Amino acid sequence: MQEPILVTGGAGYIGSHTCKVLAQSGFRPVVLDNLVYGHREAVKWGPFFEGNVSDTKLVRQIVREHGIRAIVHFAAYAYVGESMQQPEKYFQNNVVQSMHMLQAALENGVEHVVFSSTCAVYGEPESVPIREEQSLRPVSPYGESKLIVERALHWLGAAHDLGWVALRYFNAAGADPEQELGEEHDPETHLIPLVIQAALGRLPYLEIYGTDYDTPDGTAIRDYIHVTDLADAHVRALRYLMQGGRSVALNLGTGEGSSVREVVAAVERSSGRSVPVREVGRRPGDPPVLVADPARARSVLEWAPRYPDLQQIVDTAFAWHASRPSEPEGEAQR
Repeated sequence: MQEPILVTGGAGYIGSHTCKVLAQSGFRPVVLDNLVYGHREAVKWGPFFEGNVSDTKLVRQIVREHGIRAIVHFAAYAYVGESMQQPEKYFQNNVVQSMHMLQAALENGVEHVVFSSTCAVYGEPESVPIREEQSLRPVSPYGESKLIVERALHWLGAAHDLGWVALRYFNAAGADPEQELGEEHDPETHLIPLVIQAALGRLPYLEIYGTDYDTPDGTAIRDYIHVTDLADAHVRALRYLMQGGRSVALNLGTGEGSSVREVVAAVERSSGRSVPVREVGRRPGDPPVLVADPARARSVLEWAPRYPDLQQIVDTAFAWHASRPSEPEGEAQR
């Protein structure tokens, strides 16, 4: 019998990819999503409930009816810039609603939580590559909200014997290699989709924020990790907890960085087209380099990226976006 897993935010980008890998791994994903940013058509591998994680009556119903023992918790707002302008929205949604969900889950026998966290909990890195032992000093309400939930899980675990894994991932990118799923945000803020939209003529140009960083080509460097590799890590974290693993926070990344210009070049190779760009000044708070040290995840979860190469990631993303007849235009940015 397939083990049922509640996946909050399972209609979203990373959540839907994780549901596919869960189903392939012998689990039955049960999705709870309010569809504010998720897509109903991305729910293909199990039951779907439309609603908020703060609806404790609905959470209790799902947990009881489906015999849920474990939750993979993605549901959250994730726009850093918006969080700076509306911090109350992020603390209410990401923290308060998560606490309602966790309380209802604990009261009804849930034993394990895999939490979608972020490298934003580190803030400005003390050193690169970033290790889990570094200080946690978020510089945005988004990062702070994720860190608060991590800390809540720690204390819930101590009080209620709840097992948890917090996965701090870097820049999720790419699309399902079988092209069943892809990345579709509105507004779109992620670099790779924006470069692709500029290549396809769906945006007039890509804005490159900052060309004077202390990096080889002057543009910011980030650690891009394929969304299917992220999904695989969530499933491994789930199995780890079910086999008695101790609660832990883990970085997820490739350990290799790529600059904005390198991403643009990779998209040009995928598309065979030139990407129009406009160079502008830096954005406040953007560090020059953010790269993970994923050694702990490799050791604890026996996990390694299957798509570690930037070109592989970009190729899957380009194939997905190019197959879409039209997409809503966002602002050209990076």
